[in-house]
Amino acid sequence: MAKRVVVGLSGGVDSSVAAFILKEQGYDVTALFMINWHDKTGVIDADCPWDEDVVFAELVAKKLEIPFHVVDLSEPYRRRVIDYMFSEYQKGRTPNPDVLCNREIKFDAFLKSAEAYNPDFVATGHYCKKTTDRVDGKMVHHLMAGNDPNKEQSYFLCQLSQEQLARTLFPIGHMHKPEVREIARQQGLASANKKDSQGICFVGKVHLPVFLQQKLKSREGNIFEIPANLSQYTEEKKDRDDLESVCSPWSYLKEDGNWVGKHQGAHFFTVGQRKGLQVGGKEEPLFVISTDVQNNRVYAGQGQSHPGLYRRGLKIIPDEIHWIREELLMKPGENRDYMVRIRYRQPLQEATLYMTDHGMFIVFRKLQRGIAAGQFAAWYEKNELIGSGVIHR
Repeated sequence: MAKRVVVGLSGGVDSSVAAFILKEQGYDVTALFMINWHDKTGVIDADCPWDEDVVFAELVAKKLEIPFHVVDLSEPYRRRVIDYMFSEYQKGRTPNPDVLCNREIKFDAFLKSAEAYNPDFVATGHYCKKTTDRVDGKMVHHLMAGNDPNKEQSYFLCQLSQEQLARTLFPIGHMHKPEVREIARQQGLASANKKDSQGICFVGKVHLPVFLQQKLKSREGNIFEIPANLSQYTEEKKDRDDLESVCSPWSYLKEDGNWVGKHQGAHFFTVGQRKGLQVGGKEEPLFVISTDVQNNRVYAGQGQSHPGLYRRGLKIIPDEIHWIREELLMKPGENRDYMVRIRYRQPLQEATLYMTDHGMFIVFRKLQRGIAAGQFAAWYEKNELIGSGVIHR
């Protein structure tokens, strides 16, 4: 009897081709479409509304002659992803809702909903791969980078567990995007030429301040420019033997900098941001280098090379350290070299991870631009994602 797979069919070309490949491989395939968002406040018109996506998904399922079902996961999505997102912005942090969406919805709530169809596996259209072998007598699942460097998506799955990986298939992880589109065209799938979705997972492309103002109030505050030549903020001032110091963000006092403008809420800004400051007349563009949510102040610096944009390291507190390869967990006092990325599509960076009783410290070989609390740092060994954690500061 063929093994049964429930594929998360989103209406996009990637999940469509994933469903096709699974059927070609002899699986008994069922398509399940997720509705995760109804409110269109702040959503830019015509950007991936689910009511359009479901039509594409149903057309693909009909073409492939596989059963098609719809499940509404909007309540857990709001509670576990969007509410978390609002809470993080309120604290002056910059969350990654796509990582949370995968951990909490696609590979948790969705997986539980799929149980109604008695699957052996669930499958998605992510550009990543899974391998499985036996380590010390135990089956271990490895989350591997996808083959397409322009679409590689393992970072978005950096919070998955061994239990979640055990039940999951990634049918297109070995492929490149042009190959996927060509298969869709050859098979006459409705999604063949459909644009990729952008913006927040399942919400679409949003005007972030408008979206956030659903729960976060505007509050006028001041923008201060920090000169690049203030010696007290240069990299050399940090004690390289003190991990807390090396991995701490730049901070500025109330009297620091020159007033250059107003803003409508420090919680609407993140380190490295250029758009939204609306301050002109400068020799080089201004970038956000720090925010102070408590005092509602935004600090900015001129140019891409401003030292306030760059840091040597970051910290992850114990409760927010996650290991996909649980047997590789580091103990206090241990350090290990890994390749690390702090955002999607960032090239992997050489770094040393230091585990202490107070958390993990990641110290990079080269200065990193725009390290933002609330984002995820993920560490790799060659092409395998080993673990990840929420950047504390």
